[in-house]
Amino acid sequence: MILTVTINPLLEKVLYFKSLNEFSANRSYKEELKAGGKGINVSRQLNYLGVENLAFTFLGSNNGKDLRSTLTKEGINFTAIASKSETRWGTVIHNENDNSIKSYFSPNQELTEKEVTDFIAKLEKVIPNHSIIVLSGSSPCKEADRIFPAAIEIANNEDKIVVLDTYGDHLEECLKAAPTVVHNNVDEVENSLNINLKEDESKIDFLNNLYDKGVKLSFLTEGGKPFYSSKFDFNYKIFPKQVIVKDATGSGDAFTAGIVYGLHYSFVFDEFTKIAAALGSLNAESFDTCKVDKEKAMHLSASIEIESIGKRMKLIDDSPNY
Repeated sequence: MILTVTINPLLEKVLYFKSLNEFSANRSYKEELKAGGKGINVSRQLNYLGVENLAFTFLGSNNGKDLRSTLTKEGINFTAIASKSETRWGTVIHNENDNSIKSYFSPNQELTEKEVTDFIAKLEKVIPNHSIIVLSGSSPCKEADRIFPAAIEIANNEDKIVVLDTYGDHLEECLKAAPTVVHNNVDEVENSLNINLKEDESKIDFLNNLYDKGVKLSFLTEGGKPFYSSKFDFNYKIFPKQVIVKDATGSGDAFTAGIVYGLHYSFVFDEFTKIAAALGSLNAESFDTCKVDKEKAMHLSASIEIESIGKRMKLIDDSPNY
């Protein structure tokens, strides 16, 4: 079973408009509440892939109650630590006239040292019961920055696979803790670590540096552009299919879900990397977040190309001789 961990969840209030007039009041014709946060998005996509999982998060005050109800309605299995401060919320404006989306977010919630300590204590109990631990999304506050590094240490001690997809001030400490798998996009890494990844060579160097830190599998994506990956010290360039983008929100989370799906079923690197890339592309084609159909992803994955860079892995024929 998979455990997804989201320490900065989001309650999305989506308002739908036929059109918008900037010089007058606008009234939506429909509204929805949706569950957000990167790890929760991963859980949703894993549900669509048929993979059993548990989402672990913080829930606070009235927004937390609404998010709890929304998770239940979506069929996302979850557990949570209560926080005194409100779960953050966002308003998403969907203008159907030009198919545009604008998002506005509240400040992050503030967590106390006790709430963080309680969260880590619960991680110590639940991590041993799961095979893959997914740590996704940003940290809401300085107090919470120690959660992901602690989770990696706990999981490593339990010999669990850790998939890390985060950014911000705590990223460096997370990488030092040596998760099994790392997924980031270029902008997140540049802004979090204050480094330049504009050149292809610098991207490869970054992946090699992750391997030196103990990361076994890494992915450095860049929207719909070709991206780089490494498996141990072997490097690859992946060419995703170009799509007409409607809303790229959650595409990185759909990608992460694809990696987890492949690891869960012990697929080979080429196979699950292509599935992950297909999930990310198809997610961007839709206004729904991380609800990509499994069969569509499998079909598209067959047309995605992977190119080996530098040294190549030697294949040994170990079939028996009679």
